[in-house]
Amino acid sequence: MPHRLLDLATARAMPWKNGGGATLELAIAPAGAGLDDFAWRISSARVGTAGPFSAFAGVDRSLALLSGAGLRLQRGDGRVEELFSGGAVAQFPGEEAISATLADGPVGDLNLMTRRGVWRHRLAPLRLHGRQELENDAEVMLLWCQAGADIKCRLPDGEQQLMQSGQGLLLEAQRGPLALYAQQPALLYLAWLYREG
Repeated sequence: MPHRLLDLATARAMPWKNGGGATLELAIAPAGAGLDDFAWRISSARVGTAGPFSAFAGVDRSLALLSGAGLRLQRGDGRVEELFSGGAVAQFPGEEAISATLADGPVGDLNLMTRRGVWRHRLAPLRLHGRQELENDAEVMLLWCQAGADIKCRLPDGEQQLMQSGQGLLLEAQRGPLALYAQQPALLYLAWLYREG
């Protein structure tokens, strides 16, 4: 499947690995994989209380905040990292002991995980107003519309897709130029996933 639309409204709800909450699974590979044997996984969770993160040995993680006032991460080495909606992305190994506290009420996040040595990834925010072209060199790419105006995307094969807030496009084996357009200011998160080995 070269591309598919992901939507928070229709994503599958699953319990956290540590049982402390629930997450919406947006995409996973291979299809039907579980929490212990996925190659990569994209999900979104609503965090309503402070607590530790689930441990994922051998997995690299990136976390971005989609909604809420903020999330404070107490890292395993004692550092404190603060995430805000539409801001920077936190990156950490899945086995690192991390606990989170809420700045002021529940938050929603975007979580990307890849199995180390099998896949690698990067996740970054992009503010869009007007037209912008991107080159996709990844085997799998995610474009996530977080907030603001609807976003039109012209895919490498020339097909047009529309994303609204809370929706994303997952492109598989669609390397090539992308054209993005937003009539009003919009915020996206972009992720590139590369197979290793």
